[in-house]
Amino acid sequence: MKFDRIALSAAGCAAALLLSACGGEKGGSPAPAPTPAPTSAAASSPATSGTVPVSNADATAPGSELKVGDRAVVPFKYGNDKAGTIAITVKTIELGPKDDLAAYGDKAKGMTPVYIRMTVENVGGTDLTYSTVRLRAVGPDGKGTGVIITGETPKCQSETAKKDFKTVGATYETCELQAVRDGGEVGGATYGDGDGYKDDPIIWKK
Repeated sequence: MKFDRIALSAAGCAAALLLSACGGEKGGSPAPAPTPAPTSAAASSPATSGTVPVSNADATAPGSELKVGDRAVVPFKYGNDKAGTIAITVKTIELGPKDDLAAYGDKAKGMTPVYIRMTVENVGGTDLTYSTVRLRAVGPDGKGTGVIITGETPKCQSETAKKDFKTVGATYETCELQAVRDGGEVGGATYGDGDGYKDDPIIWKK
């Protein structure tokens, strides 16, 4: 399929925009008895935040279907020298006002922005400072929206991991800008980076 890419820029915008026309049970004990210790299963649960590193063995399986608000644990690489394990929680997937793309001019006509807001957590404890995470919007059928877009708007700021993003439990919030054709719908967001996910991405459905 042929992609026609258009590079756009706008005064006051920090990034270029690329568009494409491609279609637990609680227990008690008598006072003399000691308090039960946590089980190993609870300590290693990838759904639990804490100070115990999570390994890639606990990763969410490729092709998993999640709901907005769910947390996925994934192996993560950034550049040539940063690798570890992160957790991604998609908080909201929403359409933004068309006017939010006005600064990009006529080339953005016919587009409606999609805002994917997420929390990214370092659960492996390796140095992932200044890394970024990318998600893609998909339609109700799970396929691409027909638009490829990168950049940000005042209402959707793309953040990178800060210099403290190298310990278990470190987090940051970010927003991924995507888009659909006017009149189109967004059905979810996908994560397709890393081994096993490119051909079988994780999807968060609305």
